[in-house]
Amino acid sequence: MGLVGGFMDAAGGGGWGPTVSTGLLGSGGAPRQVIGTVNAAEFFLTSAISATFLAAILSGHWGAVEDLAGHGAAVLGLIVGGVAAAPLAGYMVKLVPHRILMVMVGLLICALAGYQTLRLL
Repeated sequence: MGLVGGFMDAAGGGGWGPTVSTGLLGSGGAPRQVIGTVNAAEFFLTSAISATFLAAILSGHWGAVEDLAGHGAAVLGLIVGGVAAAPLAGYMVKLVPHRILMVMVGLLICALAGYQTLRLL
């Protein structure tokens, strides 16, 4: 599960959380522990992916470095959003009962997958 989630995150720009969280929740993991563990592991995963990305840019193996400057606002928005959402998520996990939290996470994942599917069609 970690290999697939890591590949999805590195190759597709995301996917660690949905892939690993649903697998762990589906196998009976407690939502609070699953979400905390997945987020903690994602820090290390993202660090490794970022280091590889920077190494590719700095070594000259990335041809489209000029195009990256145009995406600075989007990257900044993702950073600010992540910093704002992390404490809120931790607080919600502390307050919401296990069963309701599991239903909420499942519905969110299904809604996001459905939205992406509709966009592809």
